[in-house]
Amino acid sequence: MGQYVLRRLLIAIPSLLGISLVLFTVLALAPGDPFGDLATNPNVPPEVALALRAKFGLDDPIYLRYLHWLVAMAQGDWGFSFASRANVDTLILQRLPTTLYVIGSAQLLALSIAIPVGVFAATRPYSIFDQIANTLAFIGFSLPTFFTGLLFILVFSVKLDWLPFVYSTDIKGTGIHWVLEQIKQAIMPVMVLGLFQAASMTRFVRSAMLDVIRLDYVTTARAKGLGQATVIVKHVMRNAMIPVVTLIALQIPAVFGGAIVTEQIFRIPGIGSLLISSILSNDTPVVMAVTFVFACLVVFFNLIADVLYGWLDPRISLR
Repeated sequence: MGQYVLRRLLIAIPSLLGISLVLFTVLALAPGDPFGDLATNPNVPPEVALALRAKFGLDDPIYLRYLHWLVAMAQGDWGFSFASRANVDTLILQRLPTTLYVIGSAQLLALSIAIPVGVFAATRPYSIFDQIANTLAFIGFSLPTFFTGLLFILVFSVKLDWLPFVYSTDIKGTGIHWVLEQIKQAIMPVMVLGLFQAASMTRFVRSAMLDVIRLDYVTTARAKGLGQATVIVKHVMRNAMIPVVTLIALQIPAVFGGAIVTEQIFRIPGIGSLLISSILSNDTPVVMAVTFVFACLVVFFNLIADVLYGWLDPRISLR
Protein backbone atom coordinates (compact mmCIF):
# COMPACT_ATOMS: atom_id res chain seq x y z
CA MET A 1 0.00 0.00 0.00
CA GLY A 2 2.75 2.44 0.94
CA GLN A 3 4.65 1.79 -2.30
CA TYR A 4 1.46 2.25 -4.31
CA VAL A 5 0.69 5.61 -2.69
CA LEU A 6 4.29 6.76 -3.17
CA ARG A 7 4.22 5.73 -6.83
CA ARG A 8 0.97 7.59 -7.43
CA LEU A 9 2.36 10.70 -5.77
CA LEU A 10 5.43 10.57 -8.00
CA ILE A 11 3.19 10.22 -11.05
CA ALA A 12 1.13 13.20 -9.86
CA ILE A 13 4.15 15.53 -9.80
CA PRO A 14 4.42 15.89 -13.62
CA SER A 15 0.65 16.37 -13.83
CA LEU A 16 0.73 19.17 -11.26
CA LEU A 17 3.69 20.80 -12.99
CA GLY A 18 1.85 20.75 -16.30
CA ILE A 19 -1.31 22.16 -14.71
CA SER A 20 0.63 24.91 -12.96
CA LEU A 21 2.41 25.85 -16.20
CA VAL A 22 -0.87 26.14 -18.10
CA LEU A 23 -2.52 28.14 -15.30
CA PHE A 24 0.43 30.50 -14.97
CA THR A 25 0.64 31.09 -18.72
CA VAL A 26 -3.09 31.77 -19.07
CA LEU A 27 -3.09 34.20 -16.15
CA ALA A 28 0.06 35.93 -17.43
CA LEU A 29 -1.48 36.42 -20.89
CA ALA A 30 -4.86 37.54 -19.54
CA PRO A 31 -5.71 41.25 -19.92
CA GLY A 32 -5.22 43.47 -16.90
CA ASP A 33 -2.30 44.51 -14.76
CA PRO A 34 -2.20 44.13 -10.96
CA PHE A 35 -0.26 47.44 -10.81
CA GLY A 36 -2.40 49.18 -13.40
CA ASP A 37 -3.83 51.56 -10.80
CA LEU A 38 -0.36 52.80 -9.95
CA ALA A 39 0.20 54.08 -13.47
CA THR A 40 -2.91 56.29 -13.29
CA ASN A 41 -2.48 57.35 -9.64
CA PRO A 42 -0.94 60.85 -9.52
CA ASN A 43 0.14 60.32 -5.91
CA VAL A 44 2.52 57.50 -6.88
CA PRO A 45 5.78 58.66 -8.54
CA PRO A 46 6.64 56.79 -11.75
CA GLU A 47 9.96 55.60 -10.34
CA VAL A 48 8.15 53.97 -7.39
CA ALA A 49 5.81 52.13 -9.73
CA LEU A 50 8.75 50.93 -11.84
CA ALA A 51 10.62 49.82 -8.73
CA LEU A 52 7.64 47.77 -7.55
CA ARG A 53 7.23 46.14 -10.95
CA ALA A 54 10.93 45.26 -10.97
CA LYS A 55 10.73 43.88 -7.41
CA PHE A 56 7.92 41.47 -8.29
CA GLY A 57 9.35 40.68 -11.76
CA LEU A 58 6.22 41.71 -13.66
CA ASP A 59 8.24 42.80 -16.69
CA ASP A 60 10.29 39.58 -16.88
CA PRO A 61 9.56 36.94 -19.56
CA ILE A 62 6.77 34.52 -18.71
CA TYR A 63 9.06 31.50 -18.46
CA LEU A 64 11.36 33.30 -16.02
CA ARG A 65 8.41 34.45 -13.88
CA TYR A 66 7.08 30.89 -13.83
CA LEU A 67 10.43 29.50 -12.68
CA HIS A 68 10.60 32.10 -9.91
CA TRP A 69 7.05 31.20 -8.83
CA LEU A 70 7.83 27.46 -8.91
CA VAL A 71 10.97 27.82 -6.80
CA ALA A 72 9.15 30.05 -4.32
CA MET A 73 6.25 27.56 -4.04
CA ALA A 74 8.68 24.72 -3.41
CA GLN A 75 10.11 26.79 -0.54
CA GLY A 76 6.66 27.50 0.93
CA ASP A 77 6.36 31.05 -0.37
CA TRP A 78 2.96 31.39 -2.07
CA GLY A 79 3.51 34.98 -3.12
CA PHE A 80 2.27 38.40 -2.09
CA SER A 81 -1.24 39.75 -2.62
CA PHE A 82 -1.14 43.09 -4.43
CA ALA A 83 -4.71 43.96 -3.43
CA SER A 84 -4.72 42.88 0.22
CA ARG A 85 -1.07 43.76 0.92
CA ALA A 86 -0.57 40.42 2.67
CA ASN A 87 1.01 37.05 2.03
CA VAL A 88 -1.13 34.72 -0.08
CA ASP A 89 -0.77 31.78 2.30
CA THR A 90 -2.01 33.95 5.17
CA LEU A 91 -5.12 34.94 3.21
CA ILE A 92 -5.89 31.35 2.24
CA LEU A 93 -5.37 29.96 5.75
CA GLN A 94 -7.66 32.66 7.16
CA ARG A 95 -10.52 31.64 4.87
CA LEU A 96 -9.91 27.91 4.46
CA PRO A 97 -11.56 26.77 7.74
CA THR A 98 -14.85 28.44 6.82
CA THR A 99 -14.89 26.87 3.37
CA LEU A 100 -14.00 23.42 4.70
CA TYR A 101 -16.69 23.70 7.37
CA VAL A 102 -19.41 24.53 4.84
CA ILE A 103 -18.27 22.10 2.13
CA GLY A 104 -17.54 19.26 4.56
CA SER A 105 -20.96 19.60 6.15
CA ALA A 106 -22.60 19.73 2.72
CA GLN A 107 -20.84 16.54 1.61
CA LEU A 108 -21.85 14.71 4.80
CA LEU A 109 -25.44 15.81 4.24
CA ALA A 110 -25.31 14.67 0.59
CA LEU A 111 -23.94 11.23 1.49
CA SER A 112 -26.39 10.74 4.37
CA ILE A 113 -29.25 11.35 1.93
CA ALA A 114 -27.97 9.79 -1.30
CA ILE A 115 -26.74 6.41 -0.05
CA PRO A 116 -29.82 5.26 1.96
CA VAL A 117 -32.30 6.73 -0.55
CA GLY A 118 -30.43 5.31 -3.56
CA VAL A 119 -30.05 1.86 -1.99
CA PHE A 120 -33.69 1.70 -0.86
CA ALA A 121 -34.91 2.85 -4.29
CA ALA A 122 -32.78 0.22 -6.04
CA THR A 123 -34.20 -2.59 -3.89
CA ARG A 124 -37.71 -1.49 -4.89
CA PRO A 125 -37.37 -0.34 -8.53
CA TYR A 126 -40.36 1.45 -10.07
CA SER A 127 -42.21 1.56 -6.77
CA ILE A 128 -43.88 4.73 -5.48
CA PHE A 129 -40.84 5.49 -3.33
CA ASP A 130 -38.51 5.02 -6.32
CA GLN A 131 -40.60 7.31 -8.54
CA ILE A 132 -40.79 10.03 -5.88
CA ALA A 133 -37.03 9.78 -5.23
CA ASN A 134 -36.24 10.00 -8.96
CA THR A 135 -38.54 12.99 -9.42
CA LEU A 136 -37.00 14.88 -6.51
CA ALA A 137 -33.50 13.99 -7.74
CA PHE A 138 -34.25 15.35 -11.22
CA ILE A 139 -35.59 18.55 -9.71
CA GLY A 140 -32.61 18.81 -7.35
CA PHE A 141 -29.84 18.70 -9.95
CA SER A 142 -31.84 20.69 -12.51
CA LEU A 143 -31.96 23.77 -10.26
CA PRO A 144 -28.67 25.71 -10.06
CA THR A 145 -27.30 26.60 -6.66
CA PHE A 146 -27.74 30.34 -7.18
CA PHE A 147 -31.49 29.82 -7.72
CA THR A 148 -32.01 27.59 -4.68
CA GLY A 149 -29.84 29.92 -2.61
CA LEU A 150 -31.98 32.94 -3.47
CA LEU A 151 -35.13 30.87 -2.92
CA PHE A 152 -33.96 29.82 0.54
CA ILE A 153 -33.17 33.44 1.41
CA LEU A 154 -36.63 34.60 0.32
CA VAL A 155 -38.42 31.86 2.27
CA PHE A 156 -36.37 31.35 5.44
CA SER A 157 -34.85 34.82 5.87
CA VAL A 158 -37.24 37.34 4.31
CA LYS A 159 -40.63 35.67 4.80
CA LEU A 160 -40.14 33.55 7.93
CA ASP A 161 -37.16 35.38 9.46
CA TRP A 162 -35.78 32.12 10.83
CA LEU A 163 -32.22 32.17 9.51
CA PRO A 164 -29.65 34.89 8.76
CA PHE A 165 -28.87 35.33 5.07
CA VAL A 166 -25.42 36.89 5.65
CA TYR A 167 -22.67 34.69 7.03
CA SER A 168 -20.71 36.34 9.84
CA THR A 169 -17.34 35.38 11.29
CA ASP A 170 -17.69 37.87 14.15
CA ILE A 171 -20.40 36.23 16.23
CA LYS A 172 -20.62 37.58 19.75
CA GLY A 173 -20.92 35.14 22.59
CA THR A 174 -19.25 32.01 23.87
CA GLY A 175 -20.06 28.41 24.65
CA ILE A 176 -23.25 26.79 23.43
CA HIS A 177 -24.68 30.10 22.21
CA TRP A 178 -21.73 30.58 19.84
CA VAL A 179 -22.03 27.00 18.57
CA LEU A 180 -25.77 27.36 17.91
CA GLU A 181 -25.27 30.62 16.03
CA GLN A 182 -22.56 29.01 13.90
CA ILE A 183 -24.89 26.14 13.03
CA LYS A 184 -27.81 28.48 12.40
CA GLN A 185 -25.99 30.65 9.88
CA ALA A 186 -24.52 27.60 8.07
CA ILE A 187 -27.86 25.81 7.58
CA MET A 188 -28.84 27.49 4.31
CA PRO A 189 -25.50 27.30 2.45
CA VAL A 190 -25.01 23.71 3.60
CA MET A 191 -28.52 22.79 2.48
CA VAL A 192 -28.04 24.44 -0.92
CA LEU A 193 -24.79 22.62 -1.64
CA GLY A 194 -25.75 19.36 0.06
CA LEU A 195 -29.12 18.90 -1.64
CA PHE A 196 -27.63 19.70 -5.06
CA GLN A 197 -24.92 17.06 -4.60
CA ALA A 198 -27.36 14.55 -3.05
CA ALA A 199 -29.63 14.74 -6.09
CA SER A 200 -26.99 13.55 -8.56
CA MET A 201 -25.49 11.07 -6.09
CA THR A 202 -28.88 9.45 -5.46
CA ARG A 203 -29.36 8.69 -9.14
CA PHE A 204 -25.83 7.31 -9.38
CA VAL A 205 -26.15 5.12 -6.27
CA ARG A 206 -29.45 3.73 -7.55
CA SER A 207 -27.97 2.94 -10.97
CA ALA A 208 -24.86 1.30 -9.50
CA MET A 209 -26.97 -0.81 -7.13
CA LEU A 210 -29.25 -1.99 -9.95
CA ASP A 211 -26.24 -3.04 -12.03
CA VAL A 212 -24.88 -5.21 -9.21
CA ILE A 213 -28.12 -6.51 -7.74
CA ARG A 214 -28.91 -8.43 -10.96
CA LEU A 215 -25.61 -10.33 -11.08
CA ASP A 216 -25.48 -14.10 -10.66
CA TYR A 217 -23.53 -14.14 -7.40
CA VAL A 218 -26.30 -12.09 -5.75
CA THR A 219 -28.88 -14.63 -6.89
CA THR A 220 -26.65 -17.40 -5.52
CA ALA A 221 -26.37 -15.62 -2.16
CA ARG A 222 -30.15 -15.44 -1.95
CA ALA A 223 -30.45 -19.12 -2.94
CA LYS A 224 -28.20 -20.04 -0.01
CA GLY A 225 -30.82 -18.60 2.32
CA LEU A 226 -29.13 -15.31 3.24
CA GLY A 227 -31.48 -12.56 4.33
CA GLN A 228 -32.24 -9.54 2.17
CA ALA A 229 -30.37 -7.12 4.45
CA THR A 230 -27.26 -9.34 4.50
CA VAL A 231 -27.26 -9.70 0.72
CA ILE A 232 -27.66 -5.97 0.16
CA VAL A 233 -25.13 -4.77 2.72
CA LYS A 234 -22.39 -7.42 2.42
CA HIS A 235 -22.65 -8.51 -1.20
CA VAL A 236 -24.20 -5.69 -3.21
CA MET A 237 -23.27 -2.39 -1.59
CA ARG A 238 -19.49 -2.95 -1.46
CA ASN A 239 -19.24 -3.58 -5.19
CA ALA A 240 -21.80 -0.92 -6.05
CA MET A 241 -19.91 1.71 -4.06
CA ILE A 242 -16.84 1.52 -6.34
CA PRO A 243 -18.27 3.78 -9.09
CA VAL A 244 -19.88 5.94 -6.39
CA VAL A 245 -16.45 6.54 -4.83
CA THR A 246 -15.20 7.61 -8.26
CA LEU A 247 -18.08 10.04 -8.61
CA ILE A 248 -17.49 11.54 -5.17
CA ALA A 249 -13.75 11.92 -5.81
CA LEU A 250 -14.40 13.73 -9.09
CA GLN A 251 -17.16 15.88 -7.61
CA ILE A 252 -15.10 17.30 -4.74
CA PRO A 253 -13.47 19.99 -6.93
CA ALA A 254 -16.88 20.68 -8.48
CA VAL A 255 -18.24 21.21 -4.97
CA PHE A 256 -15.59 23.89 -4.47
CA GLY A 257 -16.76 25.45 -7.73
CA GLY A 258 -20.35 25.43 -6.51
CA ALA A 259 -19.17 26.88 -3.22
CA ILE A 260 -17.83 29.90 -5.11
CA VAL A 261 -21.38 30.80 -6.17
CA THR A 262 -22.87 29.91 -2.79
CA GLU A 263 -20.29 31.98 -0.91
CA GLN A 264 -21.16 34.97 -3.07
CA ILE A 265 -24.88 34.57 -2.37
CA PHE A 266 -24.56 34.20 1.40
CA ARG A 267 -21.50 36.48 1.72
CA ILE A 268 -19.40 33.68 3.20
CA PRO A 269 -15.78 34.80 3.72
CA GLY A 270 -14.27 31.65 2.22
CA ILE A 271 -11.92 30.63 -0.56
CA GLY A 272 -14.57 31.18 -3.24
CA SER A 273 -15.20 34.81 -2.35
CA LEU A 274 -11.42 35.33 -2.13
CA LEU A 275 -11.03 33.98 -5.66
CA ILE A 276 -13.78 36.19 -7.07
CA SER A 277 -12.45 39.35 -5.44
CA SER A 278 -8.93 38.51 -6.59
CA ILE A 279 -10.08 38.04 -10.19
CA LEU A 280 -11.90 41.38 -10.15
CA SER A 281 -8.82 43.16 -8.78
CA ASN A 282 -6.34 41.36 -11.09
CA ASP A 283 -4.59 39.93 -8.04
CA THR A 284 -2.75 37.25 -10.02
CA PRO A 285 -0.76 35.62 -7.16
CA VAL A 286 -3.94 34.86 -5.21
CA VAL A 287 -5.79 33.56 -8.29
CA MET A 288 -2.85 31.35 -9.18
CA ALA A 289 -2.55 29.95 -5.66
CA VAL A 290 -6.27 29.20 -5.25
CA THR A 291 -6.64 27.54 -8.67
CA PHE A 292 -3.50 25.48 -8.05
CA VAL A 293 -4.96 24.34 -4.72
CA PHE A 294 -8.08 23.17 -6.59
CA ALA A 295 -5.84 21.19 -8.98
CA CYS A 296 -4.07 19.57 -6.03
CA LEU A 297 -7.45 18.59 -4.60
CA VAL A 298 -8.32 16.75 -7.82
CA VAL A 299 -5.13 14.68 -7.60
CA PHE A 300 -5.48 14.10 -3.86
CA PHE A 301 -9.07 12.88 -3.91
CA ASN A 302 -8.41 10.64 -6.92
CA LEU A 303 -5.61 9.04 -4.90
CA ILE A 304 -8.01 8.49 -1.99
CA ALA A 305 -10.52 6.93 -4.40
CA ASP A 306 -7.89 4.50 -5.74
CA VAL A 307 -7.00 3.42 -2.21
CA LEU A 308 -10.67 2.90 -1.33
CA TYR A 309 -11.10 0.65 -4.38
CA GLY A 310 -8.81 -1.96 -2.82
CA TRP A 311 -10.71 -1.81 0.47
CA LEU A 312 -14.14 -2.14 -1.16
CA ASP A 313 -13.13 -4.91 -3.56
CA PRO A 314 -10.25 -7.22 -2.49
CA ARG A 315 -9.92 -8.41 -6.11
CA ILE A 316 -8.41 -5.01 -6.94
CA SER A 317 -4.68 -5.18 -6.31
CA LEU A 318 -2.88 -2.00 -5.29
CA ARG A 319 0.46 -2.94 -6.79
